[in-house]
Amino acid sequence: MRKISTDTLWDLAAAEVQNRNSNTSEDHGGGDGAVSQRTVFIVGSKTGGKSSILLRCLDRDEATKPTLALEYTFGRRARGHNTPKDIAHLWELGGGTSLSDLVQIPITPLSIRSLSLILVLDLSQPSRLLRTMETLLQAAHTQLGKACSQTQAHAGAKHKASSFQPAARVLPKDYPDRELLSPFPVPLLIIGSKYDLFLELESDKRKVVSKTLRFIGHYYAASLIFTSTKSELQMSKTKSFFNHLAFGLERGKSVSFDSSKPLVIPSGSDSFIQIGSPPTSDVDIGSLHAKSPLDLWKKVYESVFPPESISENKELKDPAKDPQYSEPQVDSMRAQKDQELQQYRRNAAKSWKELELDT
Repeated sequence: MRKISTDTLWDLAAAEVQNRNSNTSEDHGGGDGAVSQRTVFIVGSKTGGKSSILLRCLDRDEATKPTLALEYTFGRRARGHNTPKDIAHLWELGGGTSLSDLVQIPITPLSIRSLSLILVLDLSQPSRLLRTMETLLQAAHTQLGKACSQTQAHAGAKHKASSFQPAARVLPKDYPDRELLSPFPVPLLIIGSKYDLFLELESDKRKVVSKTLRFIGHYYAASLIFTSTKSELQMSKTKSFFNHLAFGLERGKSVSFDSSKPLVIPSGSDSFIQIGSPPTSDVDIGSLHAKSPLDLWKKVYESVFPPESISENKELKDPAKDPQYSEPQVDSMRAQKDQELQQYRRNAAKSWKELELDT
């Protein structure tokens, strides 16, 4: 006797989608002839050159302008002759750390399967570098956890085993120091920008920045590259890393560990032995009271580059008050309306006081 299925149409559709997702390749490239769609989220230092780097990677000859909060664009690239063009959804977060709450827009249950993160750090501002990195990575990590939870909540119990779990990103068994790392939930590329200005620092200080970022990059199983938009060679290498994340292309074989030169370190090519110990010639490690190796490296770094005080590094939560978005006519009218509002509030308060006296 033929068995009658009790699944609803929605159950069948959900099962079909789940089956297709489980058959998708790890790099989200799809099968032959299928269009690949990836999402790349670019965050980093305020005025750190994110837009300039993105435009150069997309071969767009456009004048850069300040990023307004969160901006979206896309890139397309054909894998061969007469083949469909793969699509990269590109999000850029402006404002440095001040608008980190907006990470919830690009990082969603739908995007996390094909999501990569690019963190751009301004090498010419070493005192702000670690705070920017920690704030943005924490915001992205938290949102990834929320998106993962939402994905699992929507999945049926019988499909949970195949649900994407960013917290459980698995590295290859031959990955250096595999058991000692804390891989970031999605592929991460750290770009040290403005390398031309970075060269103005003393060589010993440059070494501290380079070795610290090498340690952090390896600890998170990330790729690391130093670049300048003024150098065609450096931008060519940066573009190779970008295309790997956005379109699944090969990264290239260029590698450089020399702290006197721009670093080019693909994920999996570095190790704690190669990085060595923190440069602590003027620091007593025992006095730092570090809780972990990562904490030790951060404390050594901050002993060389003290983080700016909160008052010095305070970022505006209201973009309307940010000087880079100034509009003289709009701002003057806004100031006039603010004054009118204050006057209205004073008059209203005075009226309430008079009413209380009368009663």
